[in-house]
Amino acid sequence: MSARRAATRSIQKRTLITIVEQGFQGMRLSLGKDPVKLEPGIHLQIPVYHTVRKIDMRERSLPIKDLIAFTSDNVPVTIEGSLFYQVRSAHDALFNVSNYAENIYRIGASAMRSTVGRFDYDSIIADRNAINVELKSNIGNATKEWGIDCTRFEIQNFSPSNRDIQRQLEQQMEAERNRRKQVLDTEAAVNVAEGMKRKTILESEGMLQAQKNQADGNFVQAVKMAEARRRGMELEAEGLALQIRNLAESLGGDEKLAVQTLLEMKKIEQMRAIAEGTNNTIYFGKDGVIGEGVGID
Repeated sequence: MSARRAATRSIQKRTLITIVEQGFQGMRLSLGKDPVKLEPGIHLQIPVYHTVRKIDMRERSLPIKDLIAFTSDNVPVTIEGSLFYQVRSAHDALFNVSNYAENIYRIGASAMRSTVGRFDYDSIIADRNAINVELKSNIGNATKEWGIDCTRFEIQNFSPSNRDIQRQLEQQMEAERNRRKQVLDTEAAVNVAEGMKRKTILESEGMLQAQKNQADGNFVQAVKMAEARRRGMELEAEGLALQIRNLAESLGGDEKLAVQTLLEMKKIEQMRAIAEGTNNTIYFGKDGVIGEGVGID
């Protein structure tokens, strides 16, 4: 109550001067009317005729303690907070309301109850700042016509009003924590299973890709080997054709005789190879075309 009573000062001493301190404004009344604003400094006053009232223009706070309220989910709670305000117009604060500090306190308490009643308990615990902002706006709108601004509001304590309610809320919170833990554990197990599934798929895809790459490599190798054999056969055929042409020219242009002669020469090469080997069995064929065509005795 002392903070509410010290907001204004009435000077009734019979003296010719009055001093308005820094941070205050004075209102001098002549026979209770015609107010004149007095800035900080020394001012003259006529005893009995003048009355001077000082207004504290600095930011002040009003503590609101042990306020009982109900949340939207019917939880009885005890609230403590501080309401910060500042007088902007000394004239309005004096003449538009009686004892503005007391009325600010009442508006603040009423606003706290109504605002808390629009939130559930968990929302208030999770975000007090939202309630502080709303309280500042609601109280500021109510005190604006008094020339007073609500600069901020701070909830300092918020708790269940009795032990039984607190115990029930603690059990609820414990159950919620367990539920969230189970959800997280389930999600973790799902993630692990999903990871294993993904790993198996990737390994299978990797094996399939490796097999495909191996098959592609074998195919390319087989194609190259076949191409090499084909090219070798072509070169060998070209060599034989060249031998036949050269032999035919030496035999008077008879290509058939040249082919037979070349075959007989190949047979002789094979027989020589057999004779030089470990198997020394020798066989003789009938006289061929070589003796006739080449003139071998």
